[in-house]
Amino acid sequence: MTLYQPFLDYALALLTEKIADLSPYPIPVGFERKECTTGKGKREETVITTSHAFKSSKLRQIRAAHVQGGNSLQVLNFVIFPQLNYDLPFFGADLVTLPGGHLIALDMQPLFHDAAYQQKYSDPILPIFKSYQRDLPWGGDFPDEAKLFFSPVFLWTRPEKTELVETRVFEAFQDYLKAYLDFVAQAEPVTDSQRLEAIAESQLRYIGYRAAKDPARGMFTRLYGEEWTEEYIHGFLFDLERQLSQLNQLSQ
Repeated sequence: MTLYQPFLDYALALLTEKIADLSPYPIPVGFERKECTTGKGKREETVITTSHAFKSSKLRQIRAAHVQGGNSLQVLNFVIFPQLNYDLPFFGADLVTLPGGHLIALDMQPLFHDAAYQQKYSDPILPIFKSYQRDLPWGGDFPDEAKLFFSPVFLWTRPEKTELVETRVFEAFQDYLKAYLDFVAQAEPVTDSQRLEAIAESQLRYIGYRAAKDPARGMFTRLYGEEWTEEYIHGFLFDLERQLSQLNQLSQ
């Protein structure tokens, strides 16, 4: 059992329980599983990357990238993208373990930053966020340009002990995901054309930023090469722009 496998198992079980119309989201050929060997001698490790993806009537893409590389490398990137006719935030979990330690980021990343949106989607999560601040303190600075994409309940921490990841981080992941799926259950479709346009612009802005600045790009390039990495990022992890382009071509 790897460090983040229980997180992934929990998420998939909860999604199955909570979302009645959950169905597979297509994973492009070559991305369901990728394997390579790194290091030499006693440091040799097999690194396996697996991808998982689902969708529903309210959620355009639910996807996970799980990297298992022994003691030196454990990563779970789990993101939920709402359908474009809902004002739901994104659910984002970046759980990273490297030789230098653990990097944990959990958030419901907002489409908008106005007070009404914050009251709707961030304020209800504040008690959860505050309940973890003592055990999972703020992890330090991150780029100013990234701040636009995070909410007031952004849980960003660098636990020193693996035990904390297995306990408090896992509990926070569960609480955030349960709360997010409660938002999904209550969500009503948006019909106002201006609001729909703003939602699409906000989603594209977020996905464009994440695709350009994906912190896993260097890791994946070292493991699997540049061509595979760029196609994985743009064709699967952050595929909205390509999906919309294909829809436009079909409609012409």
